[in-house]
Amino acid sequence: MKIAFATLGCKVNQYDTATIETALLGQGDAVVPFEAGADVYVINSCTVTDRADAESRQLVRRARRLNPAARVILTGCFAQTRPHDAGALHEVDYVIGVSRLPDVLRAVRGEVRADEGRVLVHNLRKATEVTTLGAEVFNGQTRAFLKVQEGCDLFCTFCIVPMARGRSRSVPPREVLRQIERLAARGFKEVVLTGIHLGGYGEDLDAKLDIADLVEMIAETSPVPRVRLSSLDPPEVTPRLLRLIAQSEIVCPHLHVPVQAGEDSVLRRMRRLYDSAFLREVAAEFACALPSGGLSTDVIAGFPGESEADFDATVELLEGLPFTYFHVFPYSKRTGTTAAKLADQVPRAEIERRARVLRRLGERKRREFAARGLGAEHDVLVETTRDRESGLLAGYSRSYARVLIDGPDSWMNSERRVRGERLFGARIVAAGGEKEEQRVAV
Repeated sequence: MKIAFATLGCKVNQYDTATIETALLGQGDAVVPFEAGADVYVINSCTVTDRADAESRQLVRRARRLNPAARVILTGCFAQTRPHDAGALHEVDYVIGVSRLPDVLRAVRGEVRADEGRVLVHNLRKATEVTTLGAEVFNGQTRAFLKVQEGCDLFCTFCIVPMARGRSRSVPPREVLRQIERLAARGFKEVVLTGIHLGGYGEDLDAKLDIADLVEMIAETSPVPRVRLSSLDPPEVTPRLLRLIAQSEIVCPHLHVPVQAGEDSVLRRMRRLYDSAFLREVAAEFACALPSGGLSTDVIAGFPGESEADFDATVELLEGLPFTYFHVFPYSKRTGTTAAKLADQVPRAEIERRARVLRRLGERKRREFAARGLGAEHDVLVETTRDRESGLLAGYSRSYARVLIDGPDSWMNSERRVRGERLFGARIVAAGGEKEEQRVAV
């Protein structure tokens, strides 16, 4: 049986798709490209904005056009939050909510009984465990994701995710370590710890922990050369965590810390749990503990009620903090969120203008970060495909600088220590050679 996947949205969705693929290994099934004409299509949907819902619908319809006889399965966050809308799509055979891996597998194999119906969704706010786990297939990648936490209890005003993913719940640390060992055995050199609210890790466990506790356990025992944290909110970047990263040979000196805005009244309307003064304090602590580290962020342009002065305050704050690149999100309404009902919605043209300003600032920050890496040594995990534009090997340093390397294919999926020599846009170019020593054995 030929199976095609399409995944929208975040790294957790990517992990969940990889978990489905892993569970299908050895079943005699083949994963094929989406456009190849599959027997079964699995669309893992996103619902972070109304536009994401529309993209999920479009993928469903495309799958049906590609093979009218195929079995089409819609899962993920759109299926979870809008099951009736999803079920109304006549192109869909099954609508299956989040954290229902056995049901997805049964649907793929055509084993769902007629009396169960087409829509299989339950209330995730009552869930207490992480049930979608065990991904080992990350095609073409040298690093693997590992979901250690699921759900969120924060309820930011712009976000529907707590309703899509349920309450915050954590994978016990012993199981986390076991999963890392399995990924190491599969040949991955880097594991990225991810979650819907990664910084909420451990609060629900019987023996309460926090993310720093988990990082300390992994740093002491991890069989992989590199471990990276995916995303933490500012209050979760503690001095203890920064010390652990600084002292570790395994945990990469890079954090992604979404700030979303830099003006206090906007942060309050977003229901974020910090203010601009706190952001400055966290950034200063990061720069002191990890002076060569990478610090990336998310920022929303044009949140409802954001005045021109508010936006200017955000730009000023981001300009002065040691961020190394941005993910910029033009605000987009999500039906069902508090923010969608707020007055003073910013006009779309102005949202796009502000997003362009932020992107330009982010690109400048990225180039400046790359320039600081010239003349320095970088431990780069070399990817399994070459950079299309330059033809050079490519990979990320531990601080998440993008590095291009003049070296042989035999270096792929190994960590190499190289020296930055020049820039290629916002990327560092390092000359290699067979005399270069490999830092981590394959």
